[in-house]
Amino acid sequence: MFDNLSERLQEIIHKTSSNSTLTEENMSDALREIRRALIASDVSLNVVKSFISNIKEKAQGADVLRSVKPSEMLIKIVSDELTDLLGKEKSPLKLDSNPSIIMMLGLQGSGKTTASAKLALRLKSEGKKPLLVAMDIYRPAAIQQLKTLADSNQVDFFSLDNSKDVTEIAKKALEYAKNNNNTVLIFDTAGRLQIDTDMMAELLIIDKLYPLNEKLLVVDSMTGQEAIDIAKNFDEQLNITGVILTKLDGDTRGGCALSIVYSTGKPIKFTGTGEKIAPLDEFYPDRMASRILGMGDIVSLVEKAQNAFNDKQTKELELNILKNKFSFDDFLKFQKQMKMFGSIENILGLLPIPGLNRDVKQKISYEGEKQFKKIEVIISSMTPKERSNPDILNASRKKRIAKGAGVDINELNAFIVQFETMRKMMKGFGELKNNFKGSKAKQKANLMARMKNNGGFPF
Repeated sequence: MFDNLSERLQEIIHKTSSNSTLTEENMSDALREIRRALIASDVSLNVVKSFISNIKEKAQGADVLRSVKPSEMLIKIVSDELTDLLGKEKSPLKLDSNPSIIMMLGLQGSGKTTASAKLALRLKSEGKKPLLVAMDIYRPAAIQQLKTLADSNQVDFFSLDNSKDVTEIAKKALEYAKNNNNTVLIFDTAGRLQIDTDMMAELLIIDKLYPLNEKLLVVDSMTGQEAIDIAKNFDEQLNITGVILTKLDGDTRGGCALSIVYSTGKPIKFTGTGEKIAPLDEFYPDRMASRILGMGDIVSLVEKAQNAFNDKQTKELELNILKNKFSFDDFLKFQKQMKMFGSIENILGLLPIPGLNRDVKQKISYEGEKQFKKIEVIISSMTPKERSNPDILNASRKKRIAKGAGVDINELNAFIVQFETMRKMMKGFGELKNNFKGSKAKQKANLMARMKNNGGFPF
């Protein structure tokens, strides 16, 4: 998401870097290009006008005009405005009831059911006990879809067979939750192809009868400016509390994200990517602004690392590393944990790598994913003894493994060299993890120290 806008804005800022000062003339040129970039990214005209006006006002200050590095000042101004436009700060869920109720809203095809499951998985990881409630009584197989997602992720599920009364489903689900000690109910309501009277009437009844903690509108980020009207309609009638943006990894210009917050005044609370069931990502306006301007998002990357490497398996992995017993089995486990970060393309989006456009990221991601699969096949072709003891691999064993994996012997040897290199690198893994233990303040201090010592990247 925001790839086109990001590339355009970075290009504009780069041009500004050749100026010794910000003048009215070169600032006017920059603003004109920024306006075009926003419009090309499907940002609504009202938002564009407000955005440009605010930047112009701030750029006219005496301190700005005397700036030695105008490009840096422009980055600061644009970053601040983007952050404000995206909601200023993170907006957490308000789950102050027991049980709390979240009603998921959205049109058919927005990814609402999948987002419900992803939200449940996130709440589960936070120590809560969510209950997914099937309230889409119209769409064929909707209930079964939600049940399948719940079962595969070991999340509690509730449905009322043959019932066409959503109020009855809600009542029985609440009774079930209290008896089952569920702390959060997630109502997966029915979507429609378009907003209609019947749809809203049904949702309004639920809203009136039950104390809803959150009313979250799920929006397909690829919808474009139509998403603004959808959000306005839902908000006017139901007073939504926040937005979940889905399919951020799709081919989208990103304008709806910038426009929805401005048009409704309601925050984006979570974002989701792809069909794979992984916890939704919390939305941080300042971090997203940083990513758009090509400055990466190291903090989010570190948080993903902490989440991925925080279980019993990791402790066993660390122990093997310390004992110098890092095996092919450990390598495979480590690779699977790395996948919890998300796609390689998404990870690259979090890194401060100037000039890395969408096409390059997709190419790197494709080749990386292909390599991951090849490694899994190679290790699967080894015997349990070979996987646990890499040092026993001789020429005949390698020949058999290569044949079983369907790879050239040279490819196998290249992987073994890669493995041995990683084996050595992993000795510093325990030290890295320790640097991120403790309070948030300590984590931040450790992170900044490592960035300073290692030229900007904490690893």
